Amino acid sequence: EIFELKAELNSDKKEKKKEAVKKVIASMTVGKDVSALFPDVVNCMQTDNLELKKLVYLYLMNYAKSQPDMAIMAVNTFVKDCEDPNPLIRALAVRTMGCIRVDKITEYLCEPLRKCLKDEDPYVRKTAAVCVAKLHDINAQLVEDQGFLDTLKDLISDSNPMVVANAVAALSEIAESHPSSNLLDLNPQSINKLLTALNECTEWGQIFILDCLANYMPKDDREAQSICERVTPRLSHANSAVVLSAVKVLMKFMEMLSKDLDYYGTLLKKLAPPLVTLLSAEPELQYVALRNINLIVQKRPEILKHEMKVFFVKYNDPIYVKLEKLDIMIRLASQANIAQVLAELKEYATEVDVDFVRKAVRAIGRCAIKVEQSAERCVSTLLDLIQTKVNYVVQEAIVVIKDIFRKYPNKYESVIATLCENLDSLDEPEARAAMIWIVGEYAERIDNADELLESFLEGFHDESTQVQLQLLTAIVKLFLKKPTETQELVQQVLSLATQDSDNPDLRDRGYIYWRLLSTDPVAAKEVVLAEKPLISEETDLIEPTLLDELICYIGTLASVYHKPPSAFVEGSRGVVHKSLPPRTGSSESAESPDTAPSGVQAAEQPAVIPTQGDLLGDLLNLDLGPPVSGPPIATSSVQMGAVDLLGGGLDSLMGGSGSFAPAPSTAVPANLGAPLGSGLGDLFDLTGGVGTLSGSYVAPKTVWLPAMKAKGLEISGTFSRQVGSISMDLVLTNKALQVMSDFAIQFNRNSFGLAPAAPLQVHAPLAPNQSVEISLPLNTVGSVMKMDPLNNLQVAVKNNIDVFYFSTLYPLHILFVEDGKMERQMFLATWKDIPNENEAQFQIKDCSLNADAVSSKLQGSNIFTIAKRNVEGQDMLYQSLKLTNGIWVLAELRIQPSNPSFTLSLKCRAPEVSQYVYQAYETILKN
Repeated sequence: EIFELKAELNSDKKEKKKEAVKKVIASMTVGKDVSALFPDVVNCMQTDNLELKKLVYLYLMNYAKSQPDMAIMAVNTFVKDCEDPNPLIRALAVRTMGCIRVDKITEYLCEPLRKCLKDEDPYVRKTAAVCVAKLHDINAQLVEDQGFLDTLKDLISDSNPMVVANAVAALSEIAESHPSSNLLDLNPQSINKLLTALNECTEWGQIFILDCLANYMPKDDREAQSICERVTPRLSHANSAVVLSAVKVLMKFMEMLSKDLDYYGTLLKKLAPPLVTLLSAEPELQYVALRNINLIVQKRPEILKHEMKVFFVKYNDPIYVKLEKLDIMIRLASQANIAQVLAELKEYATEVDVDFVRKAVRAIGRCAIKVEQSAERCVSTLLDLIQTKVNYVVQEAIVVIKDIFRKYPNKYESVIATLCENLDSLDEPEARAAMIWIVGEYAERIDNADELLESFLEGFHDESTQVQLQLLTAIVKLFLKKPTETQELVQQVLSLATQDSDNPDLRDRGYIYWRLLSTDPVAAKEVVLAEKPLISEETDLIEPTLLDELICYIGTLASVYHKPPSAFVEGSRGVVHKSLPPRTGSSESAESPDTAPSGVQAAEQPAVIPTQGDLLGDLLNLDLGPPVSGPPIATSSVQMGAVDLLGGGLDSLMGGSGSFAPAPSTAVPANLGAPLGSGLGDLFDLTGGVGTLSGSYVAPKTVWLPAMKAKGLEISGTFSRQVGSISMDLVLTNKALQVMSDFAIQFNRNSFGLAPAAPLQVHAPLAPNQSVEISLPLNTVGSVMKMDPLNNLQVAVKNNIDVFYFSTLYPLHILFVEDGKMERQMFLATWKDIPNENEAQFQIKDCSLNADAVSSKLQGSNIFTIAKRNVEGQDMLYQSLKLTNGIWVLAELRIQPSNPSFTLSLKCRAPEVSQYVYQAYETILKN
């Protein structure tokens, strides 16, 4: 086929040539390799037929990378085309030259590009402007040396609006990758030119100019007002992107206008209609508009306060639009429109879409909390909904009524009886927890409160943590209110929570209550039955500084995600933090919303730090090492600085916190079989004194790169760690018919900075059917980039035939370092200090080793046992390990002699590693 095409390409007939080039492009598009035809296609460039030229240029762009030497042949034609009388051809040549990303060719580009930037035809100039940005991406130094940036700046004052727009776009693009350089130094004169061009260029040109204006800081409110006046007409544009960009500029400059100005009021009125119009577009656009409106309403609710009706849900809206509209309805709810809103919400609660109904019921509760005058109506609406007996409606209603009780205490408690009737139908954790909270909080008003709570206790272990925690607190409240009749109940729940539970949060809370009740019942009453603060209205407002930043990103992806770009943009480009200009005029501070966490859970947790160590402290102190004088160190005495995520934090804690000094520990590499001496006396001789060189577990080799994919080269391998050094053990097999030589290896950036510590040494060429084993030493000082999954490694291997790529997962235990044994007091303080939500629990099934065997096996791979304790017949091992980048991971391993499955709880400041540490545990223990 290639041969036929070759003949056709060289034919004398123009039509045949054109057909042939079309066929070549078609093959190229479906992924066939037609690079062999490079010289023949390039010969077709010498033509005055625009269509043929475009096709050839398309081919060139695709293959110039793989055939840079051939592509240089085409340079002459480019240079010639840049002086063609036809402006379309001149522009096409510049555009294509910018797309060929080959260093050798870029130097030839500079002269033609310089001519085209000053071309008399605006179409060529606008194309050349974009070409500068492309060239800057390939070789920034070259662009600066050649003075192209100054030429670009001159183009901002061009007579043609399209050229201005493209020049702005190119400069913005370049400025983004060099945040420090002040390329777009905007002044009132250049702003004036941009505003003039704004009225005449295409819609995307307008967006570039508006985005550029948004980065400008006017010198006073008069200038801000005059810019706003000239941008306002863009609000009536048909393209929604232009509208949002204009809204962004206006929202930003409104900050500088004083609220007393007449113009401020006019501007507010002008902003509402375009936003409303966006809601008549197709659903995807509506969604983007709604996400942006959500931000605008939080910043300036007065803009849309009269437009409630457009946010009413239509029956055919997709669910994502419905949920977003609901959100905005609640934000706009006020005394004036609450009757309308409630009537709507009540309708929504009878819809068929379960998610939507739930959110509608929740919205009724949020309205009650937000608009006090409507609370009465909201509660009666919720009671009507409970009467429908639709399961999920009842459950959501109970969750929000709990919040209403928190907001208006001693007002609506008469409805508790109705709630109790629905106890049996509750099956969701959140609703059960809310109901339990209500029963506990109002136990004195409910005659059979103890029976109700007892009914929940029967299946205590099957409940979710949230419910267990609430039940524990509720029964303790009940006991403090009616001590005589609930003595047994409280005993029962405390033993369930402490002795029979393996959730550390629950155990901790159980022990705290147990101690409070047994040492000082009066204090217990003050703590548990304290006056609860009222909850605030809007709990889901975006934090004000973040909101200001997001307002600067209206109309971009950040405004849809409601996250700043730095949270989701990866890569080298520095993301510049934007912020609104400082307020002028009326000096009022924006009311900062009360940022109380939503719901009850936060207020529920008694904020008491016990001075006596908790369970873990007791365990570590009972029988280990010499007696420690005084109570164990509780969290309160360790000054945790701002602990950074990756290492450093713990080390500074060990050295710099004046409350204790760590016992000296002599770190001997575990593999040498020497007993590890620690200042607190060895717990039990882990190694049993046998001087074997165990080293950490090494997985059997697997095939990473099959010969089919690598032109006959097969690579299999594994990773190992011996006495502190990591290596990649490879077997290279030549299954091709030719000799292989000149091997080299390179890693892509990865999560832990793994990189080859030496070149890949294959001493003799590899003959066909021959294999060679190589151990490649690795270090962890390479460049770091978080991968998904975390332990993914992308590798490139080169030989005299080609470059091959493969990726493999390395086991995390090759990164466990030899000095990973944490000092015991340190372990206790750190375990308490790491927040509970960072804890992860895993099951290791089918493992029949006993505790001592487990502990010595893990120590071979640098997982160190710090303490061992037997609680009611099960062994608890407390262990620590440290990764090469300084992250510590703490573990609790529970082993029941008769049960082959172990429970592993891991705590770590970077919880994303826990999953992979657990995989390492499994691998080591099962092999």
